[in-house]
Amino acid sequence: MLDALTVAVTVAALALAAWCGHAAYRDQPTKDWHFIGMAVVSVLALAQLVVGVVQLARGERPEQGMAVFLAYLIGSFAAVPAAGFLSLTERTRWGSVTVAAGAVVLAVLEVRLYDIWGN
Repeated sequence: MLDALTVAVTVAALALAAWCGHAAYRDQPTKDWHFIGMAVVSVLALAQLVVGVVQLARGERPEQGMAVFLAYLIGSFAAVPAAGFLSLTERTRWGSVTVAAGAVVLAVLEVRLYDIWGN
């Protein structure tokens, strides 16, 4: 895994969590700007997915098992889009809380991916 990309995804996810958490604190639902932030974080997670698949295709293997690595890789890609979709159905402050929670989950999944890969 690329260390710089893992750090970038983690930092971006935590920034999104703080931003949406602040919106929830101010009793605001997710707005268009939040969805742009979610798109940026999702593109970074997609880049992480592509890098992971390419490294697996090149013959590199994670230390803690392929199935676990792939499950975390796919889960990390799906975390923020799933939270964003749920926030569309809940147009209150709880939609912002959902996105903040999804972004924190992504950050934790990225740390775990780094650990599974063996760095």
